[in-house]
Amino acid sequence: MPKYLKIEKKVKPFNKEILISGDKSISIRCVLLASQAIGKSKIYNLLESEDVINTLKSVEKLGIKYKKINNYYEINGFGLEGFNNKKNIVIDAGNSGTLARLILGLLVNFKKRARIIGDRSLSKRDFSRVTEPLKLFGVNISTNHQNLPVEINGTEFLRPIKYYEKLGSAQCKSAVMFAALKTPGITKIKAKKSRSHTELLLKFLKIPIKMKSLQNHDYFEIEGVNNFNGFEYKVPGDISSSAFFIVMTLLSKKSKIVMKDVNVNESRTGIIKILNKMKAGIILRNKKNYNGEMIADIIVKSKKNFVSTNCQKKMNSSAIDEFLVIFLVAAKAKGVSSFKDLSELNKKESPRLDIAVKFLRMIGIKVERNKNDIKIYGNPNLNLQGNYVVRNFRKDHRVFMMSCIAALTFGGKWRIYDQDSTKTSFPNFFKTIKRLGAKIN
Repeated sequence: MPKYLKIEKKVKPFNKEILISGDKSISIRCVLLASQAIGKSKIYNLLESEDVINTLKSVEKLGIKYKKINNYYEINGFGLEGFNNKKNIVIDAGNSGTLARLILGLLVNFKKRARIIGDRSLSKRDFSRVTEPLKLFGVNISTNHQNLPVEINGTEFLRPIKYYEKLGSAQCKSAVMFAALKTPGITKIKAKKSRSHTELLLKFLKIPIKMKSLQNHDYFEIEGVNNFNGFEYKVPGDISSSAFFIVMTLLSKKSKIVMKDVNVNESRTGIIKILNKMKAGIILRNKKNYNGEMIADIIVKSKKNFVSTNCQKKMNSSAIDEFLVIFLVAAKAKGVSSFKDLSELNKKESPRLDIAVKFLRMIGIKVERNKNDIKIYGNPNLNLQGNYVVRNFRKDHRVFMMSCIAALTFGGKWRIYDQDSTKTSFPNFFKTIKRLGAKIN
């Protein structure tokens, strides 16, 4: 594959109905929970990205067998004590923070030593946010100055904890929930609102969990050491992947797209709420409950006029992976859009807030920044004519795909490096944008 992607023409008008690949967050959680179930689980529409494949390889290293049969993956688990290797192991999480952090929660009773490693980007991310609460269970964990590699020695003498998750991180909350599954007694968790996929899956699996939604926090009680049986689950479409085509359609001329059966969990629909406040007119149709998750068809049409927004920080957690493309709409909106307290963006695969500010300024958009707050001065007449190069973004898949959407809608001649990065979360990205008529080479 060439070092960079060339895009030199805007996408032409399109009117398409598409299916979006399975949700990455749910796919990883399904594999990990299937590894803890008793018996065979069947997972349909599992996202076949590098992050999910690395999850499958990780549980296989821990003694769990899996295979693909027709259109589903079959995973054979042995219960909450099922990770029972006789040797110390090394687990390579690749680029996946979700895998690396969540699997630590499942290793709290692992009888040998497990070493978690990752790629260069993942190795720069903070793991103390997970290792510190897991230590409270009585587990021995060490890190490399809060980074990978992380080594964990499980214990059979786990104790339930009371934990207050203050960051709004679904990964931290989920790692503690997974550890709670293996711990006798009741673990109590107060958590700043974040993605709710883990607790919804636990409820679906009939694991004893009490949930209470408060104004700014959620409260959970999980009764541990309750084995559960294998299950069948169809992973809904990923709204984070849908986000690129939502924005591509909005910013294109005379276009329409329908994306079927996409996950519209309330903790993930920040992009729709924010963009609709900017007069995007996104419609959700055929909304229904599937095993606790809400799914719907997303319908989007081109728009000429957007208004600026003052995005409240309470929206951040439900749009954290979509802000890069939200910023593209803000760049075309009339007026000044403000976004506050986006520190978590710089704790992703790359320093996304830093990169976004640099990117917007590169295409001629005025941006004011005050620490983790930014203001974007929109230009409704934005139409690029120059040459643009995007590189040195730590191979962050979302930066790459955002750059492609900008090139296909704003114009100009682009060279965008590290196209292999799409394999992390959205291996069908190129196939999908080509189906919509994009000319890339």
